[in-house]
Amino acid sequence: QADVVESGGGSVQAGGSLRLSCEYSGSIYSQYCLGWWRQGPGKEREGVAAVDHDGTTKYRDPAKGRFTISRDNAKGTLTLQMNSLKPEDTAMYICAATLVCFGDMGRWGQGTQVTVSS
Repeated sequence: QADVVESGGGSVQAGGSLRLSCEYSGSIYSQYCLGWWRQGPGKEREGVAAVDHDGTTKYRDPAKGRFTISRDNAKGTLTLQMNSLKPEDTAMYICAATLVCFGDMGRWGQGTQVTVSS
């Protein structure tokens, strides 16, 4: 299976914005759900947002109203626009191509760190 590779993490002050990107093979993962997960310090990994193969988007509560996910299979790019960031958003953000949204079966990236300071 081809890799998925994240980029765009960094440090930002509370209230700021960041845009994460994930490169994937559109020919391989066009029928997969693509999503973003995160794992904060001392916390379990949690799903944040996902976009299914038909374009349907799904957001978990922490992301609703602040984050926007989108995918472009032609370019092989998954994007997460994060606005109004909070210190509790600090985490390693991981891109995944899974058989079902927020499922465990699929291909996972290495992650990109997001740090939000107060």
